[in-house]
Amino acid sequence: ASGTLPNGKPVILKADGTIQVVGIGDSPVSQNIPAATEVQFVAGSAQYLTTDFDPNTPGRFVTVFRDPQYGGYGRVVVGQVSGTSITFGAMTEYNTSGTNENSCVAFDPNIAGKFIIAFLNDANGVVMTGHINAANDYFSWGNIQIFDSSAGSMHRVAFDPNTANRIVVVYSDSSGEGDHGKAIVGTISGDTISYGTPVKFNTAATYVKSISFDPNTANTFVVAFPDGGASDQGKAIVGTISGTNVISFGSKYVFSTGCSVPHVVYNPNTAGKFVVAYSAVNNSGYGSARVGTVTGNTISYGSEVVFNSANSAYVALASDPNTADKFVVAYRDYGNSNYGTINVGTMSGTSISFGSNIVMNSGRSDFNAVAFDYSNINAGKFVVVWRDTSTTGDARLGQIAATAQATNLTSTNLVGISAADAADAATAKINTWGGINSTVT
Repeated sequence: ASGTLPNGKPVILKADGTIQVVGIGDSPVSQNIPAATEVQFVAGSAQYLTTDFDPNTPGRFVTVFRDPQYGGYGRVVVGQVSGTSITFGAMTEYNTSGTNENSCVAFDPNIAGKFIIAFLNDANGVVMTGHINAANDYFSWGNIQIFDSSAGSMHRVAFDPNTANRIVVVYSDSSGEGDHGKAIVGTISGDTISYGTPVKFNTAATYVKSISFDPNTANTFVVAFPDGGASDQGKAIVGTISGTNVISFGSKYVFSTGCSVPHVVYNPNTAGKFVVAYSAVNNSGYGSARVGTVTGNTISYGSEVVFNSANSAYVALASDPNTADKFVVAYRDYGNSNYGTINVGTMSGTSISFGSNIVMNSGRSDFNAVAFDYSNINAGKFVVVWRDTSTTGDARLGQIAATAQATNLTSTNLVGISAADAADAATAKINTWGGINSTVT
C-alpha cells in the first residue's frame, strides 16, 4: 500500500508497483501564455464583447456581443476549455431587434448554466436571463425586461456573490440629465426580474463604468468610472445594499487625474481589496493600475503602477479566484502595432506589480474581455476574447502559474477495490475487477 487504504475504496496501480486510493490532490501548473493558438468564434465583426465563466461547470464560458455584419443582432456563443484547447458550440441570437449595444454578461453563481445579459435595446436599458443545457448545444431565454427606458452607454451587470438571485446594474441615464451615473438592484425569480429604485452615484456624464462585488463582505460593491464633470478624473465609489433593494453610496475617491476605460475587480482572497486598471489619459494613455482598500464606505489607494508604457486601449481586468492575489489585464497596445496584449499582475498589500507584456494577438484587438475559470481543477486558466482587425471575433487561452487540483486516476491505472484496511507500506488485499468484496456494508 502507498498510503493508508480504507476497506472498500477504489484503488490505482502506481508505476512503482504499489497501490493507492483514487483521490484528488494539488498539482503545480507552470505559466503558459498563450497556451494555444487563437480560435475564431464568429466570422463577422464583433462589438461590445464581454465574457464570463460558469462557476458551476468547469471550463464552460459564454461570450456575448453585437454583430454589425449580421443585422446588428445581439449574439451569444458558448465555449468549452479542455486542457489547452477551446472549442465553441452553440451560437445564437439573444435579440434580433434594436441596437443591442453595450452588452455585458454575468453567470449566476448558484445555478449551473444560468446567466444574465444587460444591454442597450434602442433607448431602453434591458436585462434578460439565458440558460445553456448540459450539452452546450441549446439556449433558452427569458423575456427582455426594461430597468430604465432612458438608459445610455455602457451597461455593466454583476451578481451579488453573497445573496442569491440579486444583481446590480450600473448605467448612464440619458433622459436629459447629462448621462448621469446610476445603479439599480434587480431580484431574480425564475426568469422574472423585479427592480428597486435607481440611485445616482455621479451627477455628471458617466459614460464608461465598471462594477465589482466584494465576495468577502456582504452587500458591498465598488463602481469605477471617469467623471465627466471633473475633467474625466478616474473615481471609485463604494455602494452598499440594505434591505431588499436599497442602494446607498459613500463619497467618490480619485484614483487618476485623467483616465479612460477603467476596469475594477475585487481580490477574491482578501476582503476589502480591489484593483482598478485603466488608460491614464494624464500620462499619454499609459496602461496603469492601483490597489484600492475599502474601509466601510471609504477608499484609500496604493501608488499608481504602469503595466504598459504606451497608449493602452480597451483595458480589461480579471482576478483568479483560485490563485491568491493574481490578476490578468488585457489591452490593445498602441506602442506595439495595436496588438492584443496581456500582463500578469500580483497584489501585495497595497501595491501591485506586473511581469512582461505578452502578445496574445498579432493584430489590432478591440473590445477586449478576459475571464478566469472558477473551477479549481482549471486554476490559473483564463480566456481573452477580442475583435480582430475589425473583421472577426477571436479567443485565446492562457495559463498563469497556479496550483490546480488533479486526480491520480487515468484511463488505464484503475485495478479494483481494496478488500481490507491496510496501513502505509503494508501488504494490501485488492479485489480486482470481476472479484467479489464481501467485507463492506
